[in-house]
Amino acid sequence: QVQLAESGGGLVQTGGSLRLSCTTSGRTFSDYGMGWFRQAPGKEREFVASITWSGGTTFYEYSVKGRFTISRDNAKSTAYLQMNNLKPEDTAVYYCAADLYGVGSQRSGDYDYWGQGTQVTVSS
Repeated sequence: QVQLAESGGGLVQTGGSLRLSCTTSGRTFSDYGMGWFRQAPGKEREFVASITWSGGTTFYEYSVKGRFTISRDNAKSTAYLQMNNLKPEDTAVYYCAADLYGVGSQRSGDYDYWGQGTQVTVSS
């Protein structure tokens, strides 16, 4: 069993930055890949970014590429999502998830454990 908890969300103006954190417990953090997904009101949950178990490979959704950076600190059992140049369309609940195969999948169905989410609101 893996427990995940997101933090760092909030209200920010267009062009601002936020750093989301996902702390984990329950299994060896370096065994699994990590992903960030988001869900805006009335929309389906969508992939944002992911990282493999080693941190050696990352993947990004096209609209966030160059603005968001996913990283992990295996010693702290924590994954991060640095979000810069935020736009109103980034407004959503952001979820972190753990993929026990470690590959950092872009598909939500491949993830085994999910956090409760943290709200990010970008005002125009």
